[in-house]
Amino acid sequence: MQFFDETIKYLNSFGTYMGTIEWQDYAEIIIIAVLLYYIFKWVHNTRAWSLLKGLAVILVFLIIANVFHMDTILWISGNVLQFAVIAFIVVLQPELRKALEVLGKSNFFGSFSFFGQQINSREITEDSIREIVKACSQMSWVRTGALIVIENKESLARIDETGIRIDAEITSQLLINIFEKNTPLHDGAVTIRGNRVSAATCYLDLTKSQFVSKELGTRHRAGIGVSEEADCVAIIVSEETGKIAVAHDGQLERNLTEESLRQYLTSTLTTPEEGEENNQGKKRRRRKA
Repeated sequence: MQFFDETIKYLNSFGTYMGTIEWQDYAEIIIIAVLLYYIFKWVHNTRAWSLLKGLAVILVFLIIANVFHMDTILWISGNVLQFAVIAFIVVLQPELRKALEVLGKSNFFGSFSFFGQQINSREITEDSIREIVKACSQMSWVRTGALIVIENKESLARIDETGIRIDAEITSQLLINIFEKNTPLHDGAVTIRGNRVSAATCYLDLTKSQFVSKELGTRHRAGIGVSEEADCVAIIVSEETGKIAVAHDGQLERNLTEESLRQYLTSTLTTPEEGEENNQGKKRRRRKA
């Protein structure tokens, strides 16, 4: 094929090209190398990895065909490969969309107010976190399944639209009543924005990761899935075991205690300044007592 002939020509004249390389060329090489590294790192965690291995097998076969001058095979492959790029994009459309979403959520764009997504609600307070932890602890004790999604720096309005609007103050009693078995709102996820319960019975997409343990059920997979798609924290209480887990940024932390859950939510959802203010408030309350 012409590609292989050009490659061989380039390798034969490699010494000549070395004398013409400038610092911009080295910079381009470094940039391309970094981009390829992150592309391969991303591909390795998606189903594109299996397709890439299949393409590698085809490439090896074409190299062998070129060495032995199998012109018919090379002619057929040359015509078929013209449509390979379009087919590759169609097959990997979900993965490519997810990669663009991750790029759009990066801090680079967040520094520009035009691109940054503003959250009007106040940051969640220590009192709200205490009520959430209390509810999860009690539901864990009686093995009531629950899935609570707490909004962080990215709006969950799209998820709210799949459920029923609540817009109520966060209390442990409310959360426990929502997830009580055989109640109208117990099926699905609850979303929390700021210090308000935003919606209930929300539908969440399941994670497509191939590295999720087979022992995890639908509730855990939904929690991981929403944490992959949005900047949020998902709390999962297992109905079978009563154990508490937390999903954030596609990672799952399991077997949390009441205290470790409180510390996790505080460190993830509150700023250091607010955490310090809450600590000072606790000290003042203790002195008054």
